[in-house]
Amino acid sequence: MRSAEIVRKTKETDISLWINLDGKGESNVNSGCGFFDHMLTLFSKHSRFDLNVTCVGDVEVDYHHTVEDIGICLGLAFKKALDDKKGINRYGDTILPMDEALILSAVDVSGRSFLAYGLKPKAKRVGNFDVELIEEFFIAFTTNAGINLHLTQLAGKNTHHILEGAFKSLARSLKTAVAVNQELKDEIPSTKGVL
Repeated sequence: MRSAEIVRKTKETDISLWINLDGKGESNVNSGCGFFDHMLTLFSKHSRFDLNVTCVGDVEVDYHHTVEDIGICLGLAFKKALDDKKGINRYGDTILPMDEALILSAVDVSGRSFLAYGLKPKAKRVGNFDVELIEEFFIAFTTNAGINLHLTQLAGKNTHHILEGAFKSLARSLKTAVAVNQELKDEIPSTKGVL
């Protein structure tokens, strides 16, 4: 079982996060922010990664530290669970419709961090959630996971649909990328011999 737990405590957040990459998409998420819980729950469901997240953060200030620090922890746990990445497909991509929104994600689990963020949500807030924090989450996640991620909005007007489409698309791309290819299960998918 490819799983990992990260516990991270700062003056701003106290986070416990566990992920199982070979799960069933079951989750228990409590970040202190309902909208973000919704995004992480559907990320778990569509990736089939089991995910438990508990965060006590300074939400009386805003959700910034909570969202960014969960991104850090999720990235660290993802990287730890993959270990040497032996046998994985490495690449994954998904074009996902969410009503009028259409989101493309493409990932390379390369060990190198890069984010091309092409979402263009129109609203600044969804409920009491500051939409610009989604980019902060993806920066933190990709940096700490060591993955290359391209997220592109091909269509969309409703901000909730755009963001939900992004999390679902990424989930499905990562599911493909980390799946073990039985023909190559003892190989590192790189000419360098290491990822």
